[in-house]
Amino acid sequence: MGYNRSMPYLIDGHNLIPHLGISLSAADDEMELVTLLQEFCRLSRKEAHVYFDDAAAGQTATRGFGAVTAHFVRPPLEADDAIAERLRRLGGNASSWVVVSSDHRVQAEGRSAHAQVMSSQAFSRRLRETLAKATRSGSSAGGMSEGELGEWLEIFKNK
Repeated sequence: MGYNRSMPYLIDGHNLIPHLGISLSAADDEMELVTLLQEFCRLSRKEAHVYFDDAAAGQTATRGFGAVTAHFVRPPLEADDAIAERLRRLGGNASSWVVVSSDHRVQAEGRSAHAQVMSSQAFSRRLRETLAKATRSGSSAGGMSEGELGEWLEIFKNK
C-alpha cells in the first residue's frame, strides 16, 4: 500500500537510530535523530512524533522541536507501550498516521489500529533521499547548512 505524503509519523526512536548510522551508545543519539527529523519534516512538510525508552529521572516527558515532538518514556513503560497508547487514543484517526518501526509488536499495534506501517529501513531510505535531494537542489536554505547536510550524508555513506 502506498503512503500518503501528508500523513504524520509515529516513530519508534531507538529502533530507527541504528538505521541512520547513529550509535545507540552515543550520549546524544536521541538529539541527533531529532535534528535529522527536524530537517526531514521541514523539507517534506510533515509532522513527526518520536518515542524514546528510558527517560532520565527529571527529564521532561515531552518536548517540542518544531514539527517534531519527542516523547521520553519513563520506566516501567517503554516506547512501544506509549506508541500503542497513542494509537488507541487516535481511534479511527490512526488510519491517517504512519507508524515507523521494525519491531514486530509495534508494527502489529499499528496494523490493528489501521495505521500505515513502515519499517525503520524504509523510513531511513526516505529520510536520506529527502536530505540528498535537498542538497542537490540547493533547497536547504533556512535549515541545515549545505556543509552540515553534507556531513550527515557522509556519515550515512560510511555506514
